[in-house]
Amino acid sequence: MLEKMDEKFDTIEVIEEFEALTKDAETVQRETLRRILEENGGTEYLQNWGINGRMDPVSFKACIPLVTHKDLEPYIQRIVDGDSSPILTGTPITCISLSSGTTQGKPKFIPFNNHLTESTMQIFKTSFAFRNREFPIGNGKALNLIYSSKQFRTKGGLAAGTATTNVYRSLQYKKTMKAMQTPCCSPDEVIFGPDFHQSLYCHLLCGLIYWDEVEVVSSAFAHSIVHAFRTFEQIWEDLCTDIHDGVLTGRVTVPSLRTAMSKLLKPNPELANLIHKKCMGLSSWYGLIPELFPNVKYIYGIMTGSMEPYLKKLRHYAGEVPLLSADYGSSEGWVGANLNPKLPPELATFAVLPHIGYFEFIPLRENGQGQELKENESMPVGLTEVKIGEEYEIVVTNFAGLYRYRLGDVVKVMGFHNSTPELRFVCRRNLLLTINIDKNTERDLQLSVEAAANLLAEEKLEIVDFTSRVDMSADPGHYVIFWELSGKASEEVLQECCNCLDRSFVDVGYVSSRKVNAIGELELRVVKRGTFHKILDHYVGLGAAVSQFKTPRCVGPTNSAVLQILCNNVVKSYFSTAFS
Repeated sequence: MLEKMDEKFDTIEVIEEFEALTKDAETVQRETLRRILEENGGTEYLQNWGINGRMDPVSFKACIPLVTHKDLEPYIQRIVDGDSSPILTGTPITCISLSSGTTQGKPKFIPFNNHLTESTMQIFKTSFAFRNREFPIGNGKALNLIYSSKQFRTKGGLAAGTATTNVYRSLQYKKTMKAMQTPCCSPDEVIFGPDFHQSLYCHLLCGLIYWDEVEVVSSAFAHSIVHAFRTFEQIWEDLCTDIHDGVLTGRVTVPSLRTAMSKLLKPNPELANLIHKKCMGLSSWYGLIPELFPNVKYIYGIMTGSMEPYLKKLRHYAGEVPLLSADYGSSEGWVGANLNPKLPPELATFAVLPHIGYFEFIPLRENGQGQELKENESMPVGLTEVKIGEEYEIVVTNFAGLYRYRLGDVVKVMGFHNSTPELRFVCRRNLLLTINIDKNTERDLQLSVEAAANLLAEEKLEIVDFTSRVDMSADPGHYVIFWELSGKASEEVLQECCNCLDRSFVDVGYVSSRKVNAIGELELRVVKRGTFHKILDHYVGLGAAVSQFKTPRCVGPTNSAVLQILCNNVVKSYFSTAFS
């Protein structure tokens, strides 16, 4: 349906087609499930569960169980190892996506095929149409801070890389970006460069070369944009020198990057002097992005969930330029598009596209005793059966071999666009921090860190990044929070920050456990500047894509390499006295 708009993008036509799709989302969902089962009904997995050609939702839910990735691992491993029989999909899987794997240190293998590329383009086009209606762009360029991950071949010969890498390598992606009039400033050699430090340098250089044509600054995640402009603060004078002389710095050594950049880089003393003057005129780099790119309309990337802690710094660089949160999905596939780009990222909602997968929702209401409903008490409901104000865990069935797959994401239904729900991302359902009867999620950790960060703001300091772990080496176990700070804070302030972190975990199980010393004193460990950069380098070395990188908010016990990086860089520790 949307595929035909490769050559010329028609905002009105895309919006009209989306409106038609969402008028009767229930019928579209039934048809989508029918298509998935028609294409894949003969697979080993579906046959094992006795689907036997039935394609209606009732039979599907009766036959096929709810699953997590662990349940599918044996099937996926066979595909990875080269079994080309119809195991999960009727047509062969073309490549493998890797999840970030940041918590436990091991990425998940996820089947990827052309259907997922197509649904990505449909999400991109839909959100762009609504975004362009509010923030129209001309025939400009995008400073798109994206990077391919290292790809490798599995035992069975399939290419494996991050989901974004699989998309960036597709011809469809380039055609879509061209149709949406936001071609990337940087040549492919920069996006697919083998060294992300050098690619980042070249991205920034390309952006400056096209400084007056840049209308969008974007990346997959907010973290990548913040990281890029933190880096700019350190290297801007070298960039100016390159532009002035028309010669690429010696810090870029990859031949393909040097060749590609030599075609773009010409001596331009006037531009170099202009950039130098702009940078010297800034106060603490506030408003850096619009100063460098005066025609930028907005800054775009995923800014919800684990990206929210970077919004303060991103707003500092953005000045008055709007921040627009990108769409909602995961390595397993897409869920919804942002149709309300004027909402601040913290309030962003995502309308589910009813034709890109079959969606179910597990209600997370409490049972009256303050406990979540048990699984057998909480049957999933359909896309159009969710209720405004309620929270749910999303279950996905897609065209790439996932059937009734629990994403593990908690969302809140904020309203409906026609008959499809608009969701707000709340948190990952899995608990990050738990020792006794305490239950703290990523969102709980984030709120605790935000509360303590207010104490640092009084000293004009900020948290560069943070993570956590549960330390069970002594009895009782205790929470450990790692902070990297932008400068040196006083002992008194850091001790009060530590106490504030401890007090801000308001989960009843945590508070009661702390009061009776079933959980020990929270520990704040301050690490050296650059520690989280070392963690980023570690994941990139394992094949992660920088633009898809998410700092692990909790480092699991099996993630020994990251734990070692953190522990080796601790400069000071503080123990809470909040419950003494």
